[in-house]
Amino acid sequence: MMPSRMTTTDPPPAAASPVVALTRWLAVGSLLALIVLGLAWELWLAPLRPGGSWLVLKVLPLCIPLAGLLRNRLYTYRWVSLMVWLYFTEGIVRGTSDRGASARLAWLEVALCLSLFAACVLHVRKRLKAKR
Repeated sequence: MMPSRMTTTDPPPAAASPVVALTRWLAVGSLLALIVLGLAWELWLAPLRPGGSWLVLKVLPLCIPLAGLLRNRLYTYRWVSLMVWLYFTEGIVRGTSDRGASARLAWLEVALCLSLFAACVLHVRKRLKAKR
């Protein structure tokens, strides 16, 4: 008989705490919002060139962790909390150097990045604490 991955101290997935569930959906929502923002920003709202720009490809790396977050994989939450700092940096740079709508969109990107980071960190901490 193959041993189960779960020990008797691990709560079953259905019995996740409300904080874990909240942070999970906050992380997924923030990631989806970053994807939509990146697409809208570079295609319609404030593209670098009229008609859109190739900078829209920056959202592709954001699509990779979506499946892992939806499957509630702890490892994905960990590396997303590090990857999000690349988008945070872009938001800070463009928020301070761009003008008009592009600057406002950049500050929105910064806020979404902070939200995603906080949700991932809290999610990992709560799940590891529950595991102990």
